[in-house]
Amino acid sequence: MESLGLGFEIIIVLVAAVAGGVLAHRLRLPVLLGYLLAGMLVSPHGLGLVQDTAAIEGLAQIGVVLLLFTLGLEFSLDELRKIGAVAVLGGIAQILLTALAGFGLGSALGWPVAESIFFGFLISLSSTLIVLKLLLERGEFDSCHGRIMTGILLIQDLSLVPLMIILPALGTSGADVGPALLEAGRNALGFIVVMLGAGLFLLPKVLDRVARARSRELFLISVVSLSLAAAIAAAFFGVSAAVGAFIAGLLIGRSVFARQALADIVPFRDAFGALFFVSLGTLADLSFITANPGLIIGVVAFIIAVKFFICAAIPWIFGYNARTALFTGFGLTQIGEFSFVLAGVGVAAGILRETTYALTLGAAITTMVLTPFVMSAAHFAYRQLEKFRFGQRMLSLRADESNHAVQPLSGHTIICGGGRTSDTLVKVLSRRKLAYLIIDLDPQVIKRLRRAGVPSIYGDASNPEILACAGLEKAKLLVCTFPSFLDVEITVKNARSVNPRIDIVARVERDRDAETLHNIGVNELVKPQFEASLEITRHALHRYGVNATEIQYLLNSLRQGTMS
Repeated sequence: MESLGLGFEIIIVLVAAVAGGVLAHRLRLPVLLGYLLAGMLVSPHGLGLVQDTAAIEGLAQIGVVLLLFTLGLEFSLDELRKIGAVAVLGGIAQILLTALAGFGLGSALGWPVAESIFFGFLISLSSTLIVLKLLLERGEFDSCHGRIMTGILLIQDLSLVPLMIILPALGTSGADVGPALLEAGRNALGFIVVMLGAGLFLLPKVLDRVARARSRELFLISVVSLSLAAAIAAAFFGVSAAVGAFIAGLLIGRSVFARQALADIVPFRDAFGALFFVSLGTLADLSFITANPGLIIGVVAFIIAVKFFICAAIPWIFGYNARTALFTGFGLTQIGEFSFVLAGVGVAAGILRETTYALTLGAAITTMVLTPFVMSAAHFAYRQLEKFRFGQRMLSLRADESNHAVQPLSGHTIICGGGRTSDTLVKVLSRRKLAYLIIDLDPQVIKRLRRAGVPSIYGDASNPEILACAGLEKAKLLVCTFPSFLDVEITVKNARSVNPRIDIVARVERDRDAETLHNIGVNELVKPQFEASLEITRHALHRYGVNATEIQYLLNSLRQGTMS
């Protein structure tokens, strides 16, 4: 096999990546899990199809460089300002507390101090890729817990850069750790100063000159060259090449060329990224994983339990209620994809042993696979708690006492969810002097509404006690704007039990969910994507000169499903 050269082994790695990725996709798992498993299979510890792992790792480092470069391109200070203290301070606290717990586990297992610290930070990062995908699929991205989870994940992703600067210094001997950290900080600061100078004066001029040529190929080559040049320059300063690429991406991301640079480089990032994750799989000792299933299961249970309690405590401490805390805790229990990047740094620095790396990899894959089931467990746990008096008391602990001070209403509209979906309705009801009241789980939204003089209640609209505070028995209409089907379902069931005669309008995304909601008593269902398609159709027909009456007839036929 060796006589066939490195090229043949790269082909084997890429074919294995495709096969693993396709299999993972069919199983509805993240493709990077397929890449990791493919690497484990073709490695010297597996089938032995790939022997020159060092050369593969060298090429894979380009994937890390491009990965961090695009992370810098996508970083937005505006997004960081929006996420608030619960994400910034809570995210930092979560990383440090989880790292401390991981250090405790490593020490209990008899690992060296440096390795235990590194392991703690490895398990502190969660998977942005998996969590955001599941939140979008479940319609929970715009929910209160969805926004908190997204903010914490952003902070975790950004923490990768300082961790890649600081943690490799742990590979030095105990007495030299302090000086090594100071030197790493000094080198990083020097590199940042140099890159700021280049980014403010040199990079924009270079890209502007290339862009004037109006050649997509030249622009692409320039962007790739700049990212790799920044990585090489970082190495001269003793800083990680990936960190150098991130800073270059950060600087280019502030220019007018950011969007095109990102669009052009993503295919390269994905191709070399696949190579990187396969190469990480080749480092894992498959025999250790198969020989120690009990240890891996124990570590997985520890990670899930620790991350659940820490991630659930953060929103609770920042004033959110038990429901938001519960869903946030369950959603961030896995180890993330950037943990693999950090693990590669640990192996290269000689901090992580092969056995520890294999254990971490096995635990990471397991937590990722379990994530959809763990997030579903949040809904199950919430429903079970609602059945018992103790659970109901716990879920209503953060009910706002001022809710009871809301003026009695009659014949009003109760709007569940104070987001953008309800803004138009609120504007019209206010203009027509019609009574309404908003229920929302986000304390920041409630503060904004009350400052504007809008009648509002802080709480979970699916909770019967909160609905009672809103005067549901005397209400004329209940509007559910929740993006999550499960939230709408529970709210409708509880509302019907309190007021069987109330008219209910609800938002729904999927056809199968629409049938369920119709069966439990929703009078009117609104499908945002379908309504958007109808509005586009209206404009298209109008441009072709079709009269308004015929357009309305066609749209009504589409709504009723009578058009053949």
